[in-house]
Amino acid sequence: MCQNYTNATNSVNCSVDDFKQAVYPTVYLTIFALGGFGNGLSIYVFMKLYRKNTSVNVFMLNLAISDFLFVWTLPFRATYYLRNSCWVFGDIFCRIVSFSLYVNMYCSIYFLTVLSIVRFVAIVHPFKHLKLTTLKYSRIICAVIWGFVMTVSSGLLSKGRTSPEYPDKCFNLQDESIQKLLVMNYIVLVVGFILPFCTIICCYVLVIKALLKPRVPKVKIRASHKKAVSTIVITLFMFLLCFLPYHVVRTLYLLERNKDIMTNDCKLLAKGAVITHSLATMNSCLDPVLYYFAGENFKERLKSIYKR
Repeated sequence: MCQNYTNATNSVNCSVDDFKQAVYPTVYLTIFALGGFGNGLSIYVFMKLYRKNTSVNVFMLNLAISDFLFVWTLPFRATYYLRNSCWVFGDIFCRIVSFSLYVNMYCSIYFLTVLSIVRFVAIVHPFKHLKLTTLKYSRIICAVIWGFVMTVSSGLLSKGRTSPEYPDKCFNLQDESIQKLLVMNYIVLVVGFILPFCTIICCYVLVIKALLKPRVPKVKIRASHKKAVSTIVITLFMFLLCFLPYHVVRTLYLLERNKDIMTNDCKLLAKGAVITHSLATMNSCLDPVLYYFAGENFKERLKSIYKR
């Protein structure tokens, strides 16, 4: 039987449980439906393209798998908030669900960054592109990304997410861990977001600069240029919409919670954290848009499937 707890800290109650319970179930279940269908269909299309595999499709396939695995945890998150923030699935599964969120988020960030780099190199340094985009190298890069992100996130599996005082709470911040989380946040902010984001911006600027040079490309080259620009523009848009607000607000919220005496801004930031978390999660159902406009042979293969 779940109990209600008062989450009053540092003279100010930062709890926005009612807001979470109003927003999260709808967001999670919508993303589950759209992301499950979109990424499931994308994986099917990519698997159908296995004989014509390219490095771009390998990266996109891994991104789709990451999203598809993650969205299946969303109904459990929705259930938690539909039951008035009451977790009934046990501490171990709480750890797994929390772990999956961060693995998906940072695998997505790195896969999107690598895709932008590959597209950039294909235009600016086409001869170097040949070695970088071999299937062997692309699969090694994917394995490194999965291994690195899962290793860094493994701390979420080693320690219980619930506590003896609140055994039925799963996704709530515990005051005693705020300082540690703030330090971790700074590291993740730089390595997991700022560096990839700056890399994508550099790719975008250099690609635009390269395309502005006077030349008359052949039709196939022009098509590859169009896909390169589509990849980088869509990726940049997703970073600005999904990941930038989340990382900014998360940092501000942790800084506010770390104060000895918090202000009323804490509740406003807590609501902002809910909204930006929802935007970050939405990335899982936006990635198929990237596959459609920038995947190698993806659009053609998808149309051929529907014509059957």
